Amino acid sequence: MNESRTTLDVTHLSRTIQTNGKQKTIVNDVSFSFTCGTIYSIVGPSGAGKSSLLRLINRLDEPNTGDVIFNGADYRTYSPNELRRHIGYLFQTPYMFPGTIAENVRYAAEDIDDNRVAELLEQVGLSSDMADSEVDNLSGGEKQRVALARLLATKPSVILLDEPTSSLDPTATKGIEKLVRRIAEDRCLIVIMVTHDPQQALRLEGETLLLVKGRLIEHGSSERVINDPQSDEGRRYKDRELT
Repeated sequence: MNESRTTLDVTHLSRTIQTNGKQKTIVNDVSFSFTCGTIYSIVGPSGAGKSSLLRLINRLDEPNTGDVIFNGADYRTYSPNELRRHIGYLFQTPYMFPGTIAENVRYAAEDIDDNRVAELLEQVGLSSDMADSEVDNLSGGEKQRVALARLLATKPSVILLDEPTSSLDPTATKGIEKLVRRIAEDRCLIVIMVTHDPQQALRLEGETLLLVKGRLIEHGSSERVINDPQSDEGRRYKDRELT
């Protein structure tokens, strides 16, 4: 279900958990509207609720309050499996199923033919000649690309990326960043990426959301939020006082 004007809105989204016998709010009344063709970087100190927000959008967790509206409809009108075909999630460490690259890609869409597998591999910067290669022999960056090809096989409208380059070397990291920028533009996808590195948000361009203690503190162009924050929390984050 790729649509040229995909929209995703979160309104007053909150999640509270029990920890050490006490309640802790890990996402606190977050509201934001995402539009297609833009990369949104989510930054903030450790424990800010960055990954927790992604999990709420994908229904890996359920909010205590608030709504997620996908293309004008409450996301609860979709079954979780159906929703996750439209709102894909790429984890920090890519999981590979035993077997070949092609078999891993087909895990998400069993009916795709060899030509479609080859097309997906080319889209993520892998040679179609690698389709029959065993995934055990791949580098970390190659595995992340296979995981992205598998995600794209479902034709998502939204891609959620949870620190997908945190374990990669600088060369592989820049390759994934370039790929993400191209996919967002070419497919008019909404791309929301959690990163611990403000410089990565700048390289991805697009927009940045700053979370602190579960609250959305600032949002705007990545250049403005990272280099010229307007809030006290934003300036403290820039100066690395919030870690």
